[in-house]
Amino acid sequence: MKNKYRILSLLLPLLFLPPVIQAEDKLPEIGTIGAGALTIAEEKEYGWAFQLMVNQKLPVIQDPVLNYYINELGDNLVANADSVKLPFHFFLIKDKEINAAAFLGGNIKINSGLFLYATNESELASVIAHEIAHITQRHLARMLEQQSLSNPASLAALAGSVLLSLVSPAAGMAALSTTLAITTQSQINYTRAHEYEADRIGIQTLAKAGYSPNGMAAFFSKLAQKYQYASALPEMLSTHPLTETRLAEARLRASQYPTKKIENSLDYQLSKARITVRYGNMTAESAINAYQSELKNTTYQLKDAALYGLALGYFNHKEFEKADKIATDLLAEKPNNLFYIDLLTDTSIALNQVNKIIPALSEHYNKSPENTVYVLNLTQALMVNKQYQEAAKIIELFIRSHPNHILAHRMAIDIYKKLKDKAKEYNVHAQYLALQGRFKEASQEMANALAYTDNRLDQARYSAKIEIYKKSDVRLQALQK
Repeated sequence: MKNKYRILSLLLPLLFLPPVIQAEDKLPEIGTIGAGALTIAEEKEYGWAFQLMVNQKLPVIQDPVLNYYINELGDNLVANADSVKLPFHFFLIKDKEINAAAFLGGNIKINSGLFLYATNESELASVIAHEIAHITQRHLARMLEQQSLSNPASLAALAGSVLLSLVSPAAGMAALSTTLAITTQSQINYTRAHEYEADRIGIQTLAKAGYSPNGMAAFFSKLAQKYQYASALPEMLSTHPLTETRLAEARLRASQYPTKKIENSLDYQLSKARITVRYGNMTAESAINAYQSELKNTTYQLKDAALYGLALGYFNHKEFEKADKIATDLLAEKPNNLFYIDLLTDTSIALNQVNKIIPALSEHYNKSPENTVYVLNLTQALMVNKQYQEAAKIIELFIRSHPNHILAHRMAIDIYKKLKDKAKEYNVHAQYLALQGRFKEASQEMANALAYTDNRLDQARYSAKIEIYKKSDVRLQALQK
């Protein structure tokens, strides 16, 4: 059974069944040639199914500010990467483990714990650049292809078994045990080659995107040193084994790029503070004490980030006036900072002063109607102010251009409940369920929407959606089988 779990962990890091691999040899570059057995179209199909399972099964952080930040960072890296053949999807999950993982179809999962351990933005970016390289070089597709050549199972059966493991680990394990027939050593060797290549390409992408090329070596060196004598390794070291040779190569590659000073990123430090206070295990009192200590002893990396962390601590402790004062002062210095705008929205609502923030949010929204943070904060403020019609107009427009946005759909459901618009409530709830791959339930909700409308155009749209959900359910079930 150990070997089965080892193989599964290499195929699907999200199941957290990692192997411990020791390797010292430098392997040749493997590039993207030869991955044709699993086509780009097929990889996108599995990526689509994977996103549905993520929405349904994993503790995804639906935080507009953090999501905006991580997508800006990820998009910058992708724009500077080579061999990009797929759209990328970056998402955060609430997990204290230090890890990130790539899956078919351009999907990259980032644990919140990664922020808590990385010292600066270049270290965080290095991990994401490494995962981007796994996707651009189609490493998982290659691994599946190699296994399909080593046993009688088809490539589709192997990929389907991996996907099934997300839905039901026990069923996925059983499926893999009947489809996989490959020696552990050859699996290890193949994965080792992937890691070296992802390091090499990741460092190149890191430097081109404007981050420190030393970020990867610095981050992995810290990890290796910290867990040198640990009996239980963090996921990052289990799925990305570190050796002296690999660390030395990372340092050597980084040294080949020009040395330049990289500014400490305020947005990264704000993200780190936000995750520490809102998504970590720290109590409100502990957060207040920690950031007060940083400010008193000047041990912070950036003062504004420490103030922001203190304000978040005050907010969690229901000391809303103190939080509001800090947020107001910070925003006066940087009027367009999304972290400060979001916090001031929260404090204004908590203090029953929502009218104070709506004009500013409206002005930001009118200038940048596609900015997720402005859209969702303005919608929330309008809802609190009982301006449901105005909130509905904004969120409807946003969902049209962002049909896969889970949080926007949740907010729309609440708005239509307030408006007592049953047809639209059922319609949006159906879409919300469909984003989780729950197509049978989505069809039923859409049928309810159909029953509540007399509008012929809506009737036609709802009926068409029901047919789409039925076909999507067949499509998903086919992939899982």
